[in-house]
Order: sequence, then structure tokens, then C-alpha cells
Amino acid sequence: MTILVFIILLFLLVLGAPIFAVVSALGLFLLFSSQIDSSAMIIEMYRMATTPFLVAIPLFTFAGYLLSESGAPKRLIRLSDAILGWLPGGLSIIALLTCAIFTALTGATGLTIIALGGILFPAMLRGKYPETFSLGLLTTSGTLGLLFPPSLPLIIYAIVAQVRIDQLFLAGILPGIFLVLLLSGFSVLKALVVKVPRSRFNFLEVFKALRGSIWELPLPIVVLGGIYSGYLAVSEAAAITVAYVLLIEVVLYKDIKWTELHTIMRKSMVLVGGILIILGAAMGLTNYLIDEQVPIKMLDFLQARVTNPFVFLIMLNLFLLAVGCTMGIFSALIVVVPLITPIADAYGIHPIHLGIIFLTNLEIGASIPPLGINLFISSIRFEKPVLRLYLASLPFIAILLFALAVITYFPRLSLVLIR
Repeated sequence: MTILVFIILLFLLVLGAPIFAVVSALGLFLLFSSQIDSSAMIIEMYRMATTPFLVAIPLFTFAGYLLSESGAPKRLIRLSDAILGWLPGGLSIIALLTCAIFTALTGATGLTIIALGGILFPAMLRGKYPETFSLGLLTTSGTLGLLFPPSLPLIIYAIVAQVRIDQLFLAGILPGIFLVLLLSGFSVLKALVVKVPRSRFNFLEVFKALRGSIWELPLPIVVLGGIYSGYLAVSEAAAITVAYVLLIEVVLYKDIKWTELHTIMRKSMVLVGGILIILGAAMGLTNYLIDEQVPIKMLDFLQARVTNPFVFLIMLNLFLLAVGCTMGIFSALIVVVPLITPIADAYGIHPIHLGIIFLTNLEIGASIPPLGINLFISSIRFEKPVLRLYLASLPFIAILLFALAVITYFPRLSLVLIR
């Protein structure tokens, strides 16, 4: 009977049923069929509800949506253009940096493509960048900021894997910079090959752009400085971030009217609600898998066949790329992390390093053909055939896969800042 239910729910998932509905149905089935201890579910849900980090999710999400609805993206692009526009491939580097920062703040990759694509894609075409190159860059950049704090996937991984969030924030910085640098290097080479024209450096424009963004530039210092100085917990930093963003975007810049706040809040809480529903629904499934000793059985199966951690990491990356391609980032974090953490621990992989590997795979998987979600969002946003986006994304995916190999097999890149 259980196998039949699994098959039915998997079929519904393939047909497009929301993953939280499928996971909820499976959890309820296991609960009512007495294959799962209901008290364990209640204990786990209580633990999740009392986690101090949990309140940071709606707060950071609301702050990110406020920034997306304001003039902050345009001011950020203007400032980046004034500082870097004279470089070969300067505009493409600006696109990478802007997308990375925006994704880190909002945690929603589709929102980055939708919000910034309409600004950056026409600008790159006017700057004489090839259309295929521009499409590939903006599509794969939609997830580029997941490793930078205060990215929501970092927070959720810390909650699910029960690791220190401040250490995870630090661990993602160097790998995230590494990804941006590699893609920037490729962009510079491409601009030199196709002879993209450059703009002149203008001190006056830099000054004007700085003055225009003067209140938004301290935001990373407010968030990260408060956390790593020890003065603020993550939840407190999230609350201060919301208050600061409200002050500068509503009161100082007046980009957002007071009457628009409830609409923005409602939109942001739709994302938060989806995350929390998936979190709650996944508890039943996770407890069932643990009660049935599925992770232990998987570990025994692997250890009987794979003794080398190097080979295990290859298999892990292939598995996680497939997960990132077929599942939503938040769903993958909640469902898959409890399964792989004990297995990775048995192979001697540091849990913080595992988190960076996990998120890098999900970041890349979102743009991998044929099912990467970024490809379909870009297809709708730029009104281009999805097959064209497949081809446009391949060079960038190849670079990101090389970066994944470096991040995977050189753990010091992720761990050097936390030791």
C-alpha cells in the first residue's frame, strides 16, 4: 500500500502538483497509517517553531521585496556602471554583481531575473553585447547570490542541518566571490573578442551615483557588522534591516508609498508562507525516513560500494545537480538535507562545507537543461524560446561546474574564514 501511495504521489508531482501538497499528503498518510510517531512530529515542529533563526526568514524576505519594489536596483546599477563601466566587459560584470547582491537580499532567484532582467537585458543589447551571451549571463546569474549572506537558503540550511548560521554566512563569502570572479573573467574575454565598446571613467558621475546610493550602501555593514561584532543575533539583525530599509525607501527616498506597504508585505509573505508550509509538511516525511533508518541504510549501501570520499563527492554532486534541476531550492533543502548530512558526516565532510557544496549545486542546477527553473523564467521574461536559452546558458554552466569542482575538493576555500 505504501509503495502504491508513493507512486501515485510521484505521478502527481510530475503532473505539476505543488510539492508542499505532495509532501503533506505523504506525511499525513504515514501518520494515519501508524508508521510514524506523531509525538516525534510535534516535538520537531515545536523545535522548528522555537528556533531563533526562524523569525529572520519573513523579516529578510520583506526587506528584500521592499528593495526590489524601490529604485534601489537602478541606483545600484548606476553606481556599478559609474565605477566599472570603463572596464572591458564592464556592463556584464555590473550585471553579475547586481544579480548576486539582489539574490542575496531577496533569496528568490526568479524575482532577480524578473526585476533586473528588464533593466539589464536592454542595456546589454545597447552596449553591443551579443544577445545569446546576454541571455545566458542573466539566466545563470539569477541564482548567483545564494552563497552570500543573508540569503534565505543559507538560513534554512542552518535550521535544517542544525549548524551555526554565523559560520555558514562566513563560509559562503569566498566561494561566492570565486563564482563571480570566474564569470567576470569569462565576460571580460568575451567583450574583448567581440570588441564591445567601453565608456569613459567620469569622476563626476561616480560622485553623483555615490550620492544617490549613499543611504543604501551601509546596509551590508548594518546586517553583517552587527552579527559578526557580536552585538546582534541574526533575528535582531533582520529586524533592524527591515526598519532601516523602511526608513530609507519610504521616508528618505520616497520610492514606496505608505499605502503600497501592505501589498508588498502580502507578496513577500506568499513566499514565506510557502517556505513554512514546506517546512511543516516535510517534518512528517523526514521523521518517517529517520524512523525507518533510511539514512543508515543508504550509508551502509554506499560504504559497501564506495570507500573513497573523492568518489563519494562526485556521486553527491551528480545527485545534487539533479535535485537542483528538478526541485525547488527550498523544497530540496528541507527534504534532502536530513538524508545526506549523516552520510556526508560518515565520509568526513565538514557540515559547513557540505552546506556550501549543497547550495552551489542548487545554484547551478536551477539553470541546467532541460528542467532548470531559471530557464523557464527567463524564457517568459525575455520572450525567447526555451531551447535558445538552453544553448545560451551552456558556457556559463561549464564555468560554474568547474567552480563547483574547486569548491568541492578544496574545502579550505569554504572553511578558512571560520577557523
